[in-house]
Amino acid sequence: MSETIDFRKLEIGEYRHWKLFLNEYQCYLGRVCLVAKREDANDFIEMTEEEREEFFQIAKCVNKALKDLFNPDLMNYAALGNNFKHLHVHLIPRYEKPREFAGIGFIDKRWGKNYAPYDRDFKITLEGLLEIKDAIGSLL
Repeated sequence: MSETIDFRKLEIGEYRHWKLFLNEYQCYLGRVCLVAKREDANDFIEMTEEEREEFFQIAKCVNKALKDLFNPDLMNYAALGNNFKHLHVHLIPRYEKPREFAGIGFIDKRWGKNYAPYDRDFKITLEGLLEIKDAIGSLL
């Protein structure tokens, strides 16, 4: 996939305080991102009580959906804010062994290490991304 993906096409769900998106870089099958809807939300620690409660409710549901769909061996979470300076949290499934979904093979080349730097050479079509997005959305 060489074209830039309109991230709005990858929206899985919208909640009171958050939006859930599939990450376009799917070298980690099922990688998603929760993005705070509050415009001035920047710091994870400064999340409001309502945002925090909803975040954990959504994250639990997403974790269950990912486990049911892809059976990850581990979950990583990242709230960095270096490139996108707005409150968002990545939920990154990790896999000890290869997985396959929709006829596509996924290999966690960094198993046992930090998820970054991730495999930017891994390519998937928009159609493949939408299949993953729809599968996750169907369980939420």
